Amino acid sequence: MTQTPATRARTRTHTWAPPTSYADAGASSGLELLRLSLEGRLPTAPICGTLGFRLVDVEEGRAVFEGDPGEHLYNPMGTVHGGFTATLLDSALGSAVMSALPAGRAYTTIQLNVNLLRPIFGDTPTLRCEATAVHVGRTIATAEARVTGTADGRLYAHGTATCAVFAVPGA
Repeated sequence: MTQTPATRARTRTHTWAPPTSYADAGASSGLELLRLSLEGRLPTAPICGTLGFRLVDVEEGRAVFEGDPGEHLYNPMGTVHGGFTATLLDSALGSAVMSALPAGRAYTTIQLNVNLLRPIFGDTPTLRCEATAVHVGRTIATAEARVTGTADGRLYAHGTATCAVFAVPGA
């Protein structure tokens, strides 16, 4: 096959700083840690650079991420892989929970429910994922989120998460 500009291989690279662990973060609440990350004073999670999304807003019990689809995320059907949207949702949902946790508490997702409503393509404009904590208890937390297009306002996906809440290891 003769290569044309349309068929030439593409490359994508990114760099990241080593992430800060909960134990390294000291006596900061989840909201404080997320705000430090948003302000660039703590490194963002490496997955953000890998998949092309970022935290854009956070307050107690709420987190907003935005992500940029691209053809590097395509599945064999020529659409953005559902794992991109699931990871965008999981990041926002977990951060909404994290933003409501006091210092010394951490979380991990134990169940993720994703509803994909329409295909996402490489040229789909930026997607916005807004998540809200529904319940944050001593051992279990839940959150819900919606993924909408920033340009068209259309709903692309929605989901929920259940998270285990636990003491920060090593604290």
